[in-house]
Amino acid sequence: MKDDLKNRTRDFALRIIGLYCRLPKTTEAQTLGKQVLRSGTSVGAQYREANRAKSNADFISKIEGALQELDETDYWLDLLGASEILNPEALEDLIGETNELISILVTVVKNAKKRDK
Repeated sequence: MKDDLKNRTRDFALRIIGLYCRLPKTTEAQTLGKQVLRSGTSVGAQYREANRAKSNADFISKIEGALQELDETDYWLDLLGASEILNPEALEDLIGETNELISILVTVVKNAKKRDK
């Protein structure tokens, strides 16, 4: 599971980078694009940091940080579609992956918190 999520968050970042590269060069698109680029690519970095955590509490904190970045990414993707900078249908798969990763990491946090008790 650890390597699966490591690869999956890396692939997610690569998809976000690809999305950013395809955005129009308008001010609005680039502003939203930089936001989604920052949040979407940091998920994998935070997941990797969590796997080097010094304690269970540190692990939980870092995974929760990745969850915050995923939630933010979901927001920026929603704005890209709602503003019609990109076709909302073209974003469905990436938004779906964002939400799947959120579900997985929520479960990871819940299990880690159970270990703390």
